[in-house]
This record gives sequence, C-alpha cells and structure tokens, in this order.
Amino acid sequence: MTVTEISHAIKRNPIMPLDMDIVLNTHVNPSATKRRAATLATRRSVKKNWQAAWLLKAITCIDLTTLAGDDTPGNVRRLAAKGRQPVRQDILEALGVADLGITVGAVCVYHTRIKDALEALEGTSIPVAAVSTGFPAGLSPFKQRIEEIYASVDAGAKEIDIVISREHVLQGNWQALYDEVCQMREACGESHMKTILATGELGPLWNVAMASKVCMMAGADFIKTSTGKESVNATLEVSLIMTRAIREHFERTGYKVGFKPAGGIRKAKEALAWLILIKEELGDAWLTPQLFRFGASSLLGDIERQLSHHVTGRYAAKHHMPMG
Repeated sequence: MTVTEISHAIKRNPIMPLDMDIVLNTHVNPSATKRRAATLATRRSVKKNWQAAWLLKAITCIDLTTLAGDDTPGNVRRLAAKGRQPVRQDILEALGVADLGITVGAVCVYHTRIKDALEALEGTSIPVAAVSTGFPAGLSPFKQRIEEIYASVDAGAKEIDIVISREHVLQGNWQALYDEVCQMREACGESHMKTILATGELGPLWNVAMASKVCMMAGADFIKTSTGKESVNATLEVSLIMTRAIREHFERTGYKVGFKPAGGIRKAKEALAWLILIKEELGDAWLTPQLFRFGASSLLGDIERQLSHHVTGRYAAKHHMPMG
C-alpha cells in the first residue's frame, strides 16, 4: 500500500459545527503538564537496535524543510535528493534495511519553489508541502491568504501548512478563528491542511488547548506547534497539551487528526522524546507519517550521524555526512 493509499484509508477529519461548550470546558494544570513532559525523555531508555529502528521511523516522519529567503531551485533539488535518499546507502545496507525504500514524509517549501520540488521528486510518492496564508506572521489581507492557498494547490502541493491569526486566540474570539480556519480548509480542497498555532505566541497553555479544539472542529488534518520562526517553538509541554486535545477529539468524533511539532528539533535524542510522547499519549496508530510529522531542516543530519555511529561504533565527521 502506497503512502497515498494509506492516507486515504484514514477517514479525513471533516468540518464540524463549532461547539463552544467543548471549547470553554477546557482545564489545564500547567504544573502537572510540566512534570509529565519532564519525564518523557527519562522514563524510557531506547538503546542499540531499538534506537536505530526508532530513528529510522523518525526519518519517515520528517517534513524536510527549507524556508529561507535565499532558496533557489538548486537548493530545493538538493533537499529533494536528500529526501529521496535520507541515509547513506552503506549505512542502510549495514542495518539490513536497504530494501525498505525509506524516504522522508514530505518536502516543505515556499510557494515559489513548489514546481522545483515537484520536478525533483518526480517518480516518488513523497508529497510536496507548501507554507501559505502569509507565513509566518499570517498578517497579510485575508483574501490574499486564501488566494495563496488556491495557488499552491493549483501548483501541485498536496499539503498546505497554514497559519492562524494569533489575535483571535489572544482575544478569545473563537468564532472568528473557527470561521477563518473553515475557509482555509475549503480552499485546500483535497490537499491536506496542517494548521500552525504558533504556540509560543498564544500565551497560557489553556489557550493552546482551546485553539487546538477549535481548529480541529474547523477541519484541520494536522495541528502544528510552530512556524519555526517564533522565539519559542516546539516544546514537550505544548505538545502534550495538543496531543491530548487530539485524543479527546478522536474519542468524541472517531476522527484522527495528525500532529506536527516544528522548530528547534535538531537532535536525534530530541526526536526520540517526541516519538515516545506520541506512543504514550496517542498510541502506535499515530506513529506513521500520515498522522505524525517533524518540521525540521537539520534533524535528519544528526539522525544519520547517530545511525552511522550505531553501525561503526564511532561518530563520523560532519563532512562525511551528506547534507540535507
């Protein structure tokens, strides 16, 4: 079964009526959340072959990303080549997984680089994701943000990473947030929508929880922590709040919504902590690229280096690792 077939096998989260009773009946204990998040990386010890397996799983869930002002067609082709072959062939052979066809989950670019990414990924099932709606601030005129979604879908992006208007959350205007995300979802059409909350700019954790609920009612396929451009990006605390909102949504509706932490996740050890979070809070069903992604640009390099160490017993110099 291909990635696309598996994705279609998961019932897509639809737009639902806004239920303010569910939104307002949100309770968060920040101290307990912090304590729970602090144990995620310490309660389990994943070593040796098991660690290698988990790191290979992490690779398949990476949205390999370039969102720089100096992006060029050459940069995107290089990134796409890394996405197609994320780990050196000799390492894969030593691990006995050379025949598994391991790739990243998606390649994520700005709208102007969609065509370059599609050409570079031709012949693969790796989707192209595009950031949209005035990324990263989301402050361009609303009509322009909607038109940007339509343009990226028409250009061939199968996933659209949209950003919400933070002011709606900060002012408690949940109806406005819901209406905004509904219109963005409708503009995405068949392309899956990842809704970026920019949690570092939303204030207290209960705002994150309520925003997560509203966006899922508005039809988000994924909820995502950050753009990667904020001063505070993905943390285990906000990820715990968001995954529990996802679990509550599934228990209430039967629809699975994906989760994507993004920004600042650079080390393989950090990736393991998020995989453990997903396994413990949502279960194995979410440990697939159809329901879990990392937004990352440098994480893949460290994972490959750790896999090389697992195979050889020593750390390779960075210049021996093909760069993403």
